[in-house]
Amino acid sequence: MRSHESNPRFALCIAFFACGGASASFDGQVFRQGPVAFTVPAVPNGWSRLDVRDASLAYQDDAHGASILVNARCRSADARTPLVALTNQLLIGASEREIREQKTEPFDGREALHTTLVAKWDGVPMNLDVFVLSKDGCTYDFARVGAKRDGEDGYEAWVRGFRTLPGSGVVK
Repeated sequence: MRSHESNPRFALCIAFFACGGASASFDGQVFRQGPVAFTVPAVPNGWSRLDVRDASLAYQDDAHGASILVNARCRSADARTPLVALTNQLLIGASEREIREQKTEPFDGREALHTTLVAKWDGVPMNLDVFVLSKDGCTYDFARVGAKRDGEDGYEAWVRGFRTLPGSGVVK
């Protein structure tokens, strides 16, 4: 795992995520932290894992100039929050937002809001590709942040391989 300190683009986007205090485990496919349990496919070639305390998973894709972040949190209040509002929470602090596309898509047996946009943080323009899923009392945020958008980087296919595991979510 690499540290993220040398990546200014990463510093701009880490503000998206706040993670709970329970210790996390990840074996390269299965992530577990408190009530959260999910699986993701193997990352595309060229992605390197970053050591980040404020996101469930984080990767750097140097070849495409991007950072990829995943965060999962389980709070019963989020279950009642519309996907648009959850997405807007991720964009707090961004200026000059230009949404390129926003649509609801099937995702892990539910619907997720998929948003692509350009926005500025501290005057620096960034391209974002964001998926937000709310399922079983948990919210899952996926974001690709970079200076440019490159649809050939494997991000969307990787995100679409995400699956929650049985028992993940808020205990009822």
